[in-house]
Amino acid sequence: MSGIVGIINLDGAPVDRDLLWRMTDFLSFRGPDAKEIWIDGNVGFGHTMLHTTFEAETENQPLTLDGKAWLTADARIDGRADLIHELESKGGSDLKSANDAELILHAYHAWGEDCVKHLIGDFAFAIWVGRERRLFCARDHFGVKPFYYAQVANCLIFSNTLNCVRMHPAVSDELNDLAIGDFLLFGFNQETSTTSFADIQRLPPAHSLSWSTELARLNRYWILPVSDQLRYKRPSEYIDHFRALLHESVGDRLRTGLVAVSMSGGLDSTTIAATANQLLTKKSKPFDLRAFTIVYDQLLPDQERHYSGLVAEKLGIPIHYRPADSYSIFDRIDQPDLLYSEPSDFPLPALVFDYLNQVAGHSRVLLCGEGGDPLMLCSWLDLTKTLKEFRLEPIFRYAAWHIWTYAQLPRLGCLAALRNRLGKKSWNYSYPVWINELFAKRLDLTTRLEQINKVPAAVHPTRPEAYNNFLRASWLDCFERGDPGVTSIPVEIRYPFFDIRLVNYMLAIPSIPWCVHKELLRIAMRGVLPESVRRRPKKPLAGNQLQALLRAYPKYIDGFEPAAGLVKYVNKDAILRISGEQDSSQQELNLRIICLNYWLHSLKSVTNLIPEEECYEATG
Repeated sequence: MSGIVGIINLDGAPVDRDLLWRMTDFLSFRGPDAKEIWIDGNVGFGHTMLHTTFEAETENQPLTLDGKAWLTADARIDGRADLIHELESKGGSDLKSANDAELILHAYHAWGEDCVKHLIGDFAFAIWVGRERRLFCARDHFGVKPFYYAQVANCLIFSNTLNCVRMHPAVSDELNDLAIGDFLLFGFNQETSTTSFADIQRLPPAHSLSWSTELARLNRYWILPVSDQLRYKRPSEYIDHFRALLHESVGDRLRTGLVAVSMSGGLDSTTIAATANQLLTKKSKPFDLRAFTIVYDQLLPDQERHYSGLVAEKLGIPIHYRPADSYSIFDRIDQPDLLYSEPSDFPLPALVFDYLNQVAGHSRVLLCGEGGDPLMLCSWLDLTKTLKEFRLEPIFRYAAWHIWTYAQLPRLGCLAALRNRLGKKSWNYSYPVWINELFAKRLDLTTRLEQINKVPAAVHPTRPEAYNNFLRASWLDCFERGDPGVTSIPVEIRYPFFDIRLVNYMLAIPSIPWCVHKELLRIAMRGVLPESVRRRPKKPLAGNQLQALLRAYPKYIDGFEPAAGLVKYVNKDAILRISGEQDSSQQELNLRIICLNYWLHSLKSVTNLIPEEECYEATG
């Protein structure tokens, strides 16, 4: 979770040392363990260090192995043993004790820009090769780690923190109207390559950026593969393979003694907690694994306290609860620490801030169960293909194995899936009636809404819904909203279900029967989780959280004052009408007006928000 920043003056002018120090110092909240810069004429890197793995305790960045290629990285490299074996087979020395930053540089020296094809994990990094006057940057496969950049006024500026890029005096505060339009239409920016600011770009997931001789080139180095369907003879082989990959995924995200897990009472997060507990228990090193849970005790009929408590008791780990009932929408929204770097339609930033602060009191690493739903998303196409081809023998074989092993019928759910599909319409975004007509016409927002509402082409032959779900732009919003660049809290959230080894495997196996009701996950957790949790059906939070909050705290809708720039995006007359809206779906749309309004009120030049720091003597 380290902080990274870089400046390249394209006209050859030397980097302003004081400016680079101020931008690096701004990132201290990301990395309180160390802070350093490196400058070579017109190029400068900054880095702030947060130790979140055992290996990271030996890291020093910016880093070089040969004095020629320099690296600044926010990275956790997974599959270390395989990567080290590859590197050593190419003539590398013993790398078993190498930290992740060193492995990235070794990979670059071995394969050049193709190094990213050999890396897995969560990473955002930049490498400067002085002899070639070349910059190479990369972002991980799913975009868990952010990477922002701007090429303005003969400068290339990058960082993993949006507001750090904004600190550079050449970067303007001009807004990107299409990103604002996307927020009003969808609640987040649908473009993975842009931000809410016109000058600042976002490096998309699974992309690299190369720069030399004033030319920047984007390259997509990885595409979620479509593999031939994997078929085993015995059902137990599917389960054993899944368990092995789950252990690899969770194990690669541990690598530290103090671990927190975001654990509700559902199947996904409790599976992550149970697997982490199993792996840590087997190690000889001492560890402290704790669960952290947000609960509603009064506002909603929530059962997460009960079920998460059962799991914590079964695993023998402490659990810490954060009651959410006392938090109102936009609570403490005027506090600088709670301001989002981009518009967000999540109205409870204080709850997230307090929750992550509670986690930070124990650990710098928080495991999360996000991604379990798309991973186990049962495919209608796979069901119809199975029935059309009359491929029932594998299902009968699985049913016989399940009865023999567990003395009960499996929950295949085919009829339920068929019934749900026949009675279910495709979900679409609605067009907000209050969007400014001139603004909408200039950007053709009605056509944009139609394009986004179209069902994506079926790239995957049997799991198109799951495949497309993993590529949704909303995941970037999820990852970046929990990133320290937004929260300002030194907690790195890790997502084991977004491991490419696990995702590739799940997309290759038949979804019938393994993904129906998350059957594979439930079987893998037999004897590990309490039966009441293992068999618990998938349920959303009881009641409508947002509706309950709006009823409890109507003043936040009735009394807001429009910011000066709001009328550019929203009809002035509509602003006066939103508080009287009774339709629940329309109320949720209306909330975006208020969220954008708060963000516009808070929007200031970052240089005005950052006190003038003393300049430090830097090494270069």
